[in-house]
Amino acid sequence: MATPRPTRQSIGSVTVVVRDYDEAIDWYTRVLGFLLLEDTDLGHGKRWVRVAPVGTDDGCALLLALASDDAQRRCVGAQTGGRVGFFLHTSDFARDFAALDARGVRFTQAPRHESYGSVAVFEDLYGNRWDLLGLKEDADDAG
Repeated sequence: MATPRPTRQSIGSVTVVVRDYDEAIDWYTRVLGFLLLEDTDLGHGKRWVRVAPVGTDDGCALLLALASDDAQRRCVGAQTGGRVGFFLHTSDFARDFAALDARGVRFTQAPRHESYGSVAVFEDLYGNRWDLLGLKEDADDAG
């Protein structure tokens, strides 16, 4: 009997609930430098909008989903209850920190160096918390 081939699974998208599609697209593409992967009109005011960092290839993207009721609107900017909910990895921490800082990204914690690499906490346009991470293994591979 043949050994079953393992399946390949991955997370394709993670939802970020937004107040407005266009302001979210603008911020993620202009300020964070993400690529707009898809913006499809689904009718009735709904769109399928996906953005991702440059160089993501087939990795996880953000699905920007418009808040459609009061409960969802209350979650905009608070999807993870004040915890860091998103992690932006970079192979050049110093360069990307400087670029994001110059574009007005609000860092809530200054860069610090940990055993795993460099990290700084920032907020997106709605207040969702992110880690900018330069992992040691990425820095070692780049150097």
